[in-house]
Amino acid sequence: MLRARLPRRALWAAAAATAVSVSDPRDKLPIYPRPDPEILLQETPSELERQIGVARRAVTSTYLDGHARVQEMVSRWIGVEKAVEKRVKSIIAPDEPLTPGLLYVGVATLTGSIIARNRFILMRLVLPPALFFLSLNHFIPKTSHNLSAYFGSLEETYFPTFAEKHAIASAHIAMTWEMAKEKTRDSREKLSEGVVGLIGKVQEATGLKLREGLGLSQQAVAKAQVAVEQQVEVAKEVAERKVDETKAVAEKALEEVQEATK
Repeated sequence: MLRARLPRRALWAAAAATAVSVSDPRDKLPIYPRPDPEILLQETPSELERQIGVARRAVTSTYLDGHARVQEMVSRWIGVEKAVEKRVKSIIAPDEPLTPGLLYVGVATLTGSIIARNRFILMRLVLPPALFFLSLNHFIPKTSHNLSAYFGSLEETYFPTFAEKHAIASAHIAMTWEMAKEKTRDSREKLSEGVVGLIGKVQEATGLKLREGLGLSQQAVAKAQVAVEQQVEVAKEVAERKVDETKAVAEKALEEVQEATK
């Protein structure tokens, strides 16, 4: 009976040892406390929250687009203001005061309107603009020249055909004006020579010293003639300069037209 029990106990002990050796070491209890496992919570938005997010992003995008367009418009407007300011400064001559000059131009234009108020329709249409341009060229000539050059550049840029015709017409008008001045000066000289010759004949026929008696008048006439000749020379120089400028513009326009037609 004892012999039968001994092998059975040995068998159980061997089985227990084998089970202990084969068991996973992770099943053993650790000596130190284990850290708590990390718990990850995943947020799942509801349908309402998702729709609110889409609407908010759309509103934000629209606002940013509108803000960008407004900034672009403001930048363009600032650019236009700077361009206008630069153009105005380039037109206005720095050595010509505008305050009295523009006042005189306005008074001259208003005077033309008052004078032509009871006249026929052509006079009412022509006289105020004519006085305006004449007074503008007289009181602020440099600014008037710069303004005319600016309008001429615009005309050449946007209306080249009209600019060509305008340049040719201006050249013809300047040439006609020069011819009229030449004829007027020749007529004045011939008239003066005729008056002097007539006085000489009267003096020879009567014996009166008319030339000596008219010496002061002749001196005054001579001074007036000198002043008139000076003004004529100045006007001639201005007209020649305008003719040269007009010819240059016409030649340039003709070259552009020829290049465009090739």
